[in-house]
Amino acid sequence: MVDVSEKPVVPRTARASGRILLSAGTLARVREGRIVKGDVLATARVAAVLAVKDTPRIVPLCHPLPIERVDVDWDLDESSISCTVTVKSRARTGVEMEALAGVTAGLLAVWDMTKAYEKDEGGQYPSTRITDIRVEDKKKGDARE
Repeated sequence: MVDVSEKPVVPRTARASGRILLSAGTLARVREGRIVKGDVLATARVAAVLAVKDTPRIVPLCHPLPIERVDVDWDLDESSISCTVTVKSRARTGVEMEALAGVTAGLLAVWDMTKAYEKDEGGQYPSTRITDIRVEDKKKGDARE
């Protein structure tokens, strides 16, 4: 791990996003609450929050941080579900890895909950994709808060 012991504790915020491409039929089922496994976005929100909190266990050299807030937002359009995760902390290092882990886990949970509707006759996923995972913004200190 990188030595951050001499860095000051300051407010930190990071926002990451990504999306999962799904069929129109699957998206309709999500909107209508007709997924046999349950409420897709509520379950995926919990997965995202847990991943944020567990990031140091998932990413080996990531520092454990005091997570103070996690927001998970969803947007559905005609071909995908987008996830945005915002993480806040007061720490010696940034929280972008936590935000990225949250987005990734949230989208994986969506995939898991909808996979029965996305498979083709051969059990493959011809059009399902997780894409565009990225850090949208990060802030350090009060000046950019």
